[in-house]
Amino acid sequence: MERKPAAERIEELRQEIRHHDRLYYVEDAPRISDAEYDKLFRELQTLESEHPDLVSEDSPTQRVGGEPLDSFPTVEHAAPMLSLDSSEDPDALRRFDERVRKGLGAEEEAAGDGEQGGEVAYVVEPKLDGASVELVYEDGVLTRAATRGDGNRGEGVTENVRTISAVPLRLRTPPDDEAPPPPPFIALRGEVYMRSADFERLNEGLVEEGKDPFANPRNVAAGALRQLDPKMTAARRLDVAVYDVLAADWGDAADRAPRTQSDVLALFRRWDLRVSNLPRRVTSVDGILAFHAELETGRDDLGFEIDGIVVKLDDLAARDRLGTTARHPRWAFAFKFPPRKEITQVRAIVPSVGRTGVVTPVALLLPVEIGGVTVSRATLHNREEVGRKDVREGDWVRVQRAGDVIPQVVERLEEDRHGNPYERREPWSMPTECPSCGTPVIERGPFTVCPNSFECPAQLAGRLVHFGSRDALDVEGLGGETAKLLVSEGLVRTLPDLFDLTAEQIEPLPGFAEKSAQNLVAGIEKASKVALERFLYGLGIPEVGTAVARSLARWYGGLDHLRNADEEALQEVDGVGPRMAEQIVGFFAEPHNAAVLDALLDGRVELVESEPAPRPEKGADDPELPLAGKTFVFTGSLSRFTRRGAEHLVEGLGAKATSSVSKKTDWVVVGEEAGSKLEKAEKLGVAVLDEDAFLALMAEHEAEPPTGDGE
Repeated sequence: MERKPAAERIEELRQEIRHHDRLYYVEDAPRISDAEYDKLFRELQTLESEHPDLVSEDSPTQRVGGEPLDSFPTVEHAAPMLSLDSSEDPDALRRFDERVRKGLGAEEEAAGDGEQGGEVAYVVEPKLDGASVELVYEDGVLTRAATRGDGNRGEGVTENVRTISAVPLRLRTPPDDEAPPPPPFIALRGEVYMRSADFERLNEGLVEEGKDPFANPRNVAAGALRQLDPKMTAARRLDVAVYDVLAADWGDAADRAPRTQSDVLALFRRWDLRVSNLPRRVTSVDGILAFHAELETGRDDLGFEIDGIVVKLDDLAARDRLGTTARHPRWAFAFKFPPRKEITQVRAIVPSVGRTGVVTPVALLLPVEIGGVTVSRATLHNREEVGRKDVREGDWVRVQRAGDVIPQVVERLEEDRHGNPYERREPWSMPTECPSCGTPVIERGPFTVCPNSFECPAQLAGRLVHFGSRDALDVEGLGGETAKLLVSEGLVRTLPDLFDLTAEQIEPLPGFAEKSAQNLVAGIEKASKVALERFLYGLGIPEVGTAVARSLARWYGGLDHLRNADEEALQEVDGVGPRMAEQIVGFFAEPHNAAVLDALLDGRVELVESEPAPRPEKGADDPELPLAGKTFVFTGSLSRFTRRGAEHLVEGLGAKATSSVSKKTDWVVVGEEAGSKLEKAEKLGVAVLDEDAFLALMAEHEAEPPTGDGE
């Protein structure tokens, strides 16, 4: 076909295929068979192959996976992807409703038909059990997709998301004036999930191939999004539902932007975005409870997994007035379903060693189906939990599965599933040696721990992945499968061995070739020069995350000073409390860990040490400062200033800001959801200040109030 008629036919086919995509994915009303659809698609593929210059990024043919990627880029979200405050307790839902009404000044029930001023309306939606994703469209074209990550940054998975047929590569412009066209820029939030029928087909195929089946659809969706080969993602038959606007630049159409969540969902449909057909607008807690009960009863007939409902304030302007905490929006709440429970028998109890060395007792169960998932293992948490529940091998127990966590043993039963008494065996006890490496275990509170952190095979693969993760040494290509291979093949028996690897050793491993082996070795070599804070995080010191690792690096400057610090000295560091200080000291004092550190620093790893943070010249011992000798603790989400800003403020007045409450604490400053520190302050009789009282105290000493968002 000549170029001009080919171009016309190509555009005609694209429009027709998009039309049928809309009927199938948005309206659930397909009008042609799969065979007819495939015929249109193949014709488009043929014409584009004959005229490659006519191929466009948003063509339906461009969903097929491209070349495998080396790694995922880190992507800053257009706006934070916050988590939701959640509970299974109806009273927690009522408290959420009371906070919303109080925040909007609508405590009194509005009179009338529900459309008068003062009404608080919610949109209730199913809470899909999948993986959150950000979709960015510019001028109507999908330009970026990212996982949620830490809420502020995620992994760029654009090529993988493009393979999901339910995600339009170009948003539809409505043909009339009833709805605005897509704006120049819009970032959307959705959930990638797998339908139950597709999940069952996938697992059946894996079993036929002699492979282990997946535990649940959520794991499949999350794993498929992070496949380096987009063709693997395309093979998983994923789905998506879009439910929120993260950020938008409406340009000249600002006056036509949606005003409510109901409008948002309706507009999404007009743009060919797939949304749930279950949301409902309600104006009372009773309405929310009714929707929750209705979905819980019918959840098995939906064809996909949900684990509750989401309650969102309908009015978008009202949402802005309520705002957010550092963790979640104040205008939304996840009302979860109670965990599903079934009765089964404990066949055996085995100790399982995790990445951090914690030895967890795991009950091997007579397989039982709970909510469509076959369960054959359940955690017993720790030795104290085993003793408290008195669970023994052979016992009959009630097991629950909540979300995607490992199923849990809820209680032991006196009778079997048929109501007959049974004879019990001897009590089970934790081993005295690590079942993986034979090292004598130690006890840390209720937990049993293998201290051989970097040589224990059960811990080593997980520690390798953590050590090479993005916030640690950032070793390209060191993922979970590679780490398992390196350990199982005996190439890495302890962490320092990682830096002694050669391409010749790696190349024979499954999945590797000459180039990929060289790339991994180059990535390890590049990562061997690393900032102290990243190295500290990568070591996996118990309870030490990225923020504390950064604080420790800046406070001590070098590793030697930190390794020799005692618990009292460590508690001077921002974010380090008594328990964390104890864990840090214990980690560096453990002989196995000390030997590994010495080996790493013996020519394998070069630390880029930090400049030690300057110690205040004036502080608690300076009698000239008005709050000399006083101690503050800040807890909860502070709405009008950052916690660190507040700490700097009191430190400038001579006080000390610590992270733990004791009898020596003078004031505890509380924000929203203060939790256990507030309870401890009240128990010890420590003075408690809310934000207003704190600012008043600062004003007494002529201190300038800090500003910024709360943490």
